[in-house]
Amino acid sequence: MRNIPTITKNLLIINILAFFAMYVLKGATGVDLNNLLGLHFFMASDFQVYQLVTYMFMHANFEHILFNMFALWMFGCVVENVWGPKKFLFYYIFCGIGAGMLQEIAQFFSVYIELNSQQPMGVFEAFGWMSKLSHQLNGLTTVGASGAIYSILLAFGMLFPEERIFIFPLPIPIKAKWFVIGYAGIELFSALATPGDHVAHLAHLGGMIFGFFLIRYWRKQSNGGGRYNINNGSSFFDSMRTKWEAHNQKKTGNNGGSSYTTGNSDWDYNARQRAKQEEIDRILDKVRKSGYESLTKEEKNTLFEQKRK
Repeated sequence: MRNIPTITKNLLIINILAFFAMYVLKGATGVDLNNLLGLHFFMASDFQVYQLVTYMFMHANFEHILFNMFALWMFGCVVENVWGPKKFLFYYIFCGIGAGMLQEIAQFFSVYIELNSQQPMGVFEAFGWMSKLSHQLNGLTTVGASGAIYSILLAFGMLFPEERIFIFPLPIPIKAKWFVIGYAGIELFSALATPGDHVAHLAHLGGMIFGFFLIRYWRKQSNGGGRYNINNGSSFFDSMRTKWEAHNQKKTGNNGGSSYTTGNSDWDYNARQRAKQEEIDRILDKVRKSGYESLTKEEKNTLFEQKRK
C-alpha cells in the first residue's frame, strides 16, 4: 500500500469500507445503503442530487467491486502518478458524475419508450406521467464506480497508447489504445443488444465520453503544442529520474573502479555517465512538455532499459 498514490489509495479504502458497511448495516439494522446512496432515476421520489456523487462508492456485489477496484489499482496508480492527486481526483469525480448523468438520460428515454408503447404521448407529456409513477420508478437505481473506472482506462490509453499490456485470457500483449477501443465497442454493443441485462453500459460509455472531452480540453489548454500539461503530475517521471540517479550513484561509488572496463580513466567513465544522465534528463523533460507519445522509439527504449536496471 505504501507505493499506491494518495488519491488512488483513499478511493480504494473508501469503496471497500462502503461495501462492508452496506452488508453490516443491512444485516444489523435493515438499512440499505445502496437504496440511500445509489443513484435513483431523477423522476423517482427517492432521487437526491448528492446521489450523483455517492453512487460511485456503492457496489451491487463482490464481483462488481472486485473488478472495479482491481482496475482502479492497476490503471489509477499510473494515471495519478502522471497527473498528480488534484487533477486525478477532479477527473475521477467529474467523469463519475458525467457517467451518472448519461445513465439518467438513458433511463428517461427507456421509460418514455415504454410509456409511449402503451399510450402515444409527447416527451413533455411523459414528464407528467412519470411524476405520477415516481414511487414505482424508485427501482431504477444505479450503483458502482464503473463509469469513473472506464474513464481511467480511457486516460491510460490516451496517455500511453503504444504501451503493451496483458489482458486475460488473451495470450499476447495488446496495445493500450486497442484495449480501450475494444472495451468501448463491447460496451456499445452490449447497450444496444442487451438493454435489459441490469448493467449500466451507457454509464460506462458516459465515463469514457466525458473523460475524452475533458482530456481534449486539457490538451488544448496546455502549452505543449496540443499535448497534456502534466506539470502538476510529474511524480511518475520524477521517481524514474530518482531511481536512475540512485543507480548512477551506486555504480560510480564502487571501490577501485571495478564496474567499468580496465584501461578507461575515471574521467572517461564519469564523462560517459554524465552523458547518459543528461540524455535521461532530456527525455524526461520532453515527456513533461509534450507527453509520452512525442518520444521516438529510441527514446522510449532508453527509458525502458533504465527502468529495468
